[in-house]
Amino acid sequence: MPVYKLILLLKKRPDMSVQEFRDYYETKHRLIGEKYPAGMVRYVRRYLDPAPGDTAELPYDVITEVWFDNRKIFEAALRNVSSENLDAEVVADEERLFDRPKNRVMTVVEVESDLDRIRAGNS
Repeated sequence: MPVYKLILLLKKRPDMSVQEFRDYYETKHRLIGEKYPAGMVRYVRRYLDPAPGDTAELPYDVITEVWFDNRKIFEAALRNVSSENLDAEVVADEERLFDRPKNRVMTVVEVESDLDRIRAGNS
């Protein structure tokens, strides 16, 4: 069964430290996202750090993933992610946290192989 996913590549405001960004996201912004759970089956933040020895700034600071198991709900959520449809509370909080023009949203239809079955020889 396909799972529909939104992936958000998000950049922190340049005046925030990495720790300030992560703390704010986890203690404040995450809670706003959790107010709109209709149809969400997972909501994950993946904070990015450069590889050891790499001093270049990464283009994004977090990958946020939101899973849906219903295509209609997924499509409605996608429409709401666009700036003109976002709730004013979400927009205001994003402006406190993100360098919004750098953020990107993409969609994924995720289909996973059953590796346990394959390993057992039942492809």
